Amino acid sequence: MATRQAFLSDEWVAAARAIYARHADSAAPATTSVRINLVIEDVPFGEGTMLAHIDTSTGFADIDLGHLADPELTVHLDYQLARTVLVEGDAQAGFEAFMAGRVRMEGDVTKLLTFQQATPSPSQIAIAGEIRAITG
Repeated sequence: MATRQAFLSDEWVAAARAIYARHADSAAPATTSVRINLVIEDVPFGEGTMLAHIDTSTGFADIDLGHLADPELTVHLDYQLARTVLVEGDAQAGFEAFMAGRVRMEGDVTKLLTFQQATPSPSQIAIAGEIRAITG
């Protein structure tokens, strides 16, 4: 069984990168193109705020720390919600948080909706399962 790490900790990021690298040759191309910056607040370690991004504009998913220079959308959300949406895949929780005013967005919101509606490939499903397995 995989060692569980705190979501977004240095150890978790390293393990997640290793999972993505292992699947690089079998990863299916992304079906939608998005460039989204994430501002994750209330992180229980480090400086309390983390910057991350999701970029599928090259045809493959690049999910990593740091911000893109020219995003189409920036999403501000708290740590627990980021974990629920990004690790557990619970888009409904994200929608409910948005409706309750707990999520702020700047830019083209339709990009997020398009990204959420994309059907994951078998390799993306496998990656998501491995990410869940390492997340404590």
